Amino acid sequence: MTGTEYGSIEREIHVDASPEVVFEVVSSPEHISEWWTDAAEVEATPGAVGELVWGDRAQVVPITVVNAEPPRLFSFRWCYPEGKIDDSANSLLITFELTPSGTGTRIRLTETGFREMGWEAAKLEEQYREHSVGWDTYVPRLGVYLARLVSTP
Repeated sequence: MTGTEYGSIEREIHVDASPEVVFEVVSSPEHISEWWTDAAEVEATPGAVGELVWGDRAQVVPITVVNAEPPRLFSFRWCYPEGKIDDSANSLLITFELTPSGTGTRIRLTETGFREMGWEAAKLEEQYREHSVGWDTYVPRLGVYLARLVSTP
């Protein structure tokens, strides 16, 4: 791997749901907890601080909403350095870009900021790999959840 690796993770899927529905699903707690986390607390408002929860609060990750432009864009920062929560560059940025496509929506997820975290090489590689594998699981789950949601009468 070269030094330019680990810059960003990108995943893209097409779903048969409107951008409005997709925006709700990627930005509201009751939906986030159906395809990604066990629980979530967040408001789709720039600057809002919330949290993502896995297990019985075994892992609680603070997040800060950066951008919320329904129905096309939702982004937030997470994975702050221990004990630090601010809007600084030393956190990871997740962006959901939603583009109308035919009768559905193209969802483009991007996670950036890995190299800016200041991790040593082994930790950088490990975190990048963990997040890549995670999105390989959760992005398809997002698609399945959306398909189920829009097909329910």
